[in-house]
Amino acid sequence: MADREQCVELAHQLRATFVVSREISRGMPPQTPLTAVMVLGVLDRHGELRMSRLAELLDVDMSVTSRHVAFGVEHGWIDRAPDPLDRRSRLLRLTERGAATLRASSDRAAAVVADHLADWPDADVARLSELLARLRVSFGDCRTAAHRAGTADRATAGAHPHSIPPAHQG
Repeated sequence: MADREQCVELAHQLRATFVVSREISRGMPPQTPLTAVMVLGVLDRHGELRMSRLAELLDVDMSVTSRHVAFGVEHGWIDRAPDPLDRRSRLLRLTERGAATLRASSDRAAAVVADHLADWPDADVARLSELLARLRVSFGDCRTAAHRAGTADRATAGAHPHSIPPAHQG
């Protein structure tokens, strides 16, 4: 187990990764903001989803998810179809155009990363990727636990159960 000082330094370094995310985001075309790419990526990984499940996976409020989906539908990246099990609900799916947009965005993100890590040995890049994947597994699905805790905290405080703090809105 790492000692306190190592954990403090790691927490500091992890906070600094927002700079990396911001730089990758800057590499995206204006018509495909990083939030849109995130939505497309979730649909690509999970297949057809109801809006509520997408909101849960993105860890954002339903109203925020709805805006992201409307943006994707408007651009032809997401299709909404009736859920055969519940005609009142809609299933969201990635369109061919959405898949192509996601591939192009992933290629642009990879190019930004490659440009900044050009002097890194391949083994270091692979090791960093392995360690970040391991870190993600170690933290588990924090979104679900945090959402449950946040909902309980807001309910206790009398806040609307579906409101989210501004820092979590995407």
